[in-house]
Amino acid sequence: MAKKTTKKAAAPKKATAKKAAAPKKATAKKAAAPKKATVKKAAAPKKATARKPNAAFMKPLMPSKELAEIVGGAPIPRTEVMKKVWAYIKKHNLQDAKNRRSINADDKLKAVFGGKKSVTMFEMTKLVSNHLK
Repeated sequence: MAKKTTKKAAAPKKATAKKAAAPKKATAKKAAAPKKATVKKAAAPKKATARKPNAAFMKPLMPSKELAEIVGGAPIPRTEVMKKVWAYIKKHNLQDAKNRRSINADDKLKAVFGGKKSVTMFEMTKLVSNHLK
């Protein structure tokens, strides 16, 4: 019977050794967490500044003859040109029904798009900017 008591006595020692190691790891994790929190607090107090419009977009540009039929002949900023082109597209229902990113050109827009029947929104911006000076 002496053998049985020795085994029982050895088992509790191992369990206490594991419990002693576990709290050390937990304290190491707790110590790392406050460092991250202090970094976030330092980055948070930025002042919100109002966005200024880019001067290059606001500069009045003269449209070509083809583009002037859609947006008018007076010099206007690039942003206003695109607003007027989109208004023209929506007024005349020129956006493709299946692929909304595609624009189907009528006679006036075909002159601006270089003879293409259909262009994407992104191509359209490039083609319109070629008609501004």
